[in-house]
Amino acid sequence: MANATPNPHASGCPVDHRLLTAQRSPTGCPVSPGAASFDPFEDGYQQDPPEYVRWAREQEPVFYSPKLGYWVVTRYDDIKAIFRDNLTFSPSIALEKITPTGPQANAVLASYGYAMNRTLVNEDEPAHMPRRRVLMAPFTPEELKHHEPMVRKLAREYVDRFVDDGRADLVDQMLWEVPLTVALHFLGVPEEDMDLLRKYSIAHTVNTWGRPRPEEQVEVAHAVGNFWQLAGKILDKMRQDPSGPGWMRYGIRKQVEYPEIVTDSYLHSMMMAGIVAAHETTANATANAMKLLLQHPRAWQEICEDPGLIPNAVEECLRHNGSVAAWRRLATRDVQVGGVDIPAGAKLLIVTSSANHDERHFADADLFDIRRENASDQLTFGYGSHQCMGKNLARMEMQVFLEELTRRLPHMRLAEQSFSYVPNTSFRGPEHMWVEWDPKQNPERANPALLEVQVPVRIGEPLGHAISRPVVVASATRAAEGIVRLRLVSPDGKPMPRWAPGAHIDVECGGTGLSRQYSLCGDPDDNSALEIAVLREAQGRGGSAWVHDSAKAGDRLKIRGPRNHFRLDEAAGRLILIAGGIGITPVSAMARRAKALGMDYALHYSGRSRASMALLDELIALHGDRLHVYVKDEGRRNDFASLLGQPQADTQIYACGPARMLAALQQQCAGWPGDALRIEHFESTLATLDPGQEQAFEAELKDSGIVVAVAPGQTLLAALRAANIDMQSDCEEGLCGSCEVRVLAGEIDHRDVVLTRAEREANTKMMACCSRAKCQRIVLEL
Repeated sequence: MANATPNPHASGCPVDHRLLTAQRSPTGCPVSPGAASFDPFEDGYQQDPPEYVRWAREQEPVFYSPKLGYWVVTRYDDIKAIFRDNLTFSPSIALEKITPTGPQANAVLASYGYAMNRTLVNEDEPAHMPRRRVLMAPFTPEELKHHEPMVRKLAREYVDRFVDDGRADLVDQMLWEVPLTVALHFLGVPEEDMDLLRKYSIAHTVNTWGRPRPEEQVEVAHAVGNFWQLAGKILDKMRQDPSGPGWMRYGIRKQVEYPEIVTDSYLHSMMMAGIVAAHETTANATANAMKLLLQHPRAWQEICEDPGLIPNAVEECLRHNGSVAAWRRLATRDVQVGGVDIPAGAKLLIVTSSANHDERHFADADLFDIRRENASDQLTFGYGSHQCMGKNLARMEMQVFLEELTRRLPHMRLAEQSFSYVPNTSFRGPEHMWVEWDPKQNPERANPALLEVQVPVRIGEPLGHAISRPVVVASATRAAEGIVRLRLVSPDGKPMPRWAPGAHIDVECGGTGLSRQYSLCGDPDDNSALEIAVLREAQGRGGSAWVHDSAKAGDRLKIRGPRNHFRLDEAAGRLILIAGGIGITPVSAMARRAKALGMDYALHYSGRSRASMALLDELIALHGDRLHVYVKDEGRRNDFASLLGQPQADTQIYACGPARMLAALQQQCAGWPGDALRIEHFESTLATLDPGQEQAFEAELKDSGIVVAVAPGQTLLAALRAANIDMQSDCEEGLCGSCEVRVLAGEIDHRDVVLTRAEREANTKMMACCSRAKCQRIVLEL
């Protein structure tokens, strides 16, 4: 058990027993009132699982539920750790009936020959990964591209049916049937009676994850039995001609090569489970996404105006209101989760929807932000070796649906209604969703060519550099010779995103195709605006020249971020802040924060002339004697040997400026602890690949259970994405740090400019966009 206030008198239990009820968990620990009343079949859980367990996420993140007979886990890090260790936390109960059925219902199931076996969802090692590897190829992004035209055609046809009606139930009239047809197409199943399959699919959900009343159990059992027999008949048809398309025929062909891995009973179970997995979760996820977007009209308007935002909007919808509320695991040994002792044999309900609202991982977690930088960290698809193989098929379908609906019905709105859900612990989506619009305003009536417009689908995790945010230039002022300072605000007057010193934004430079990163230099506590100072670079690539010549007060720009990989350590005993030229921008924010916190700091600022030094008057006023100015024209230079000659305990050095200055600092700090000096670079040429000079290597992904081959002319990042592994990235030049992965074994050839010397020597992390292996195989925590 866990609680915010430990009881010093209870040996081995971190719970304050004085606050709890007389009920006991299987370990003998008292059960808190919140845990005692937890019931996932209540309407509160069905309507909003993250809100229903907020109390637990904040106060008692791991608790025992007497009503359910499960330990419930609610925080992000704990749940990801459970997914990562599928030996300690067996998935074997993932499809177990959460409500045992009575003897009459069991007899009905037996009469149909129902014999559901293990599938990819609930299978333990060593059986699971060999089967997953054999059957994975059709789920890779390259293979999924072939399904996109079919998804688009279906979406178009179904919208055609109601586009002129002015009112529709999106679930009944599109979002249930289209994913079902796509699922059947992907599996290679001939299209059957959809109403019958829908009935069977719901029955399967209720049978496994629901709480049917005794009088309902027999009816559910008949539907599940019919579903089982239908799956068998379809499979028998496929065996007659296994050469056709579809995942199930692919499995039949693989059975010839691997008869001990791909068995008859396995294929029968996967046929039934596959229809549900490929259909129902996507249908629910899309319905949840549409409901969420229409409840946030500004977000809906933004994706209507900029379809490029749709891939990340899909990720944020999956995070904020996904179709998978929870998964289940079985503890195979005594273990601790979040500091709580869990006995061997215990059943766990891991509430992934709660993890997706954990403030410890997602800032402003309850805020719906379609530009959220780490939205794709969501655990709706699970993680590791049991992560949903169909995740990218679902992403692709959701993107196509949103693109079709935003293009053709941007004026759509939710009708007044209440929402109902099929009561169960794990999968959720509204049973109906009514929307309304004025057909006279349909854009295609005035512009029929609109129907021919298509937005490219991103198959896989969205790219960081595709997530833009509109801003207005509130002011553009001269900050020094050759330096312009921009103050950027939200077009609708809302607060700007929170940021911390060291953060930067990317500015899209009009129609030039250029995008450049600029550090934020304003006050981190001022959420009304973001500020940057840009030096005109005579030898630059055109970005700074565009900002100087084109960015004027009142203009609308697009930015990305903020994101931060040059973060200030606020626990440091002392700070030495060093800036050269325009490098003062991130360092000035660090100095401001250090002053606000009352830290011991010194700011050293070098420049060619006072007239060329941005923010100088402001810095003098803010920092007084803590500011040390070195002006070349006045004959004063920073003496690094004197300043940094002797390593100083508990001191961190942060530096940004010209490459020559940073190189001199690195040389001077060679005798300091490896992580004492932290540097922000403006550019890097270390990421350039020369296939003739590179060696191939293998990356073993410990959490996913697969090995990825990386060719000489291929980055690790590209190889991981081709293998269906989600990977964040942004600059892809080794500058930003967004593609960092943990290294468990193998020596790394570091080519980024993000990691400190100590971090490189520790060899526990690398940047997938540029760094490579020095050996034949590395092992990664992915």
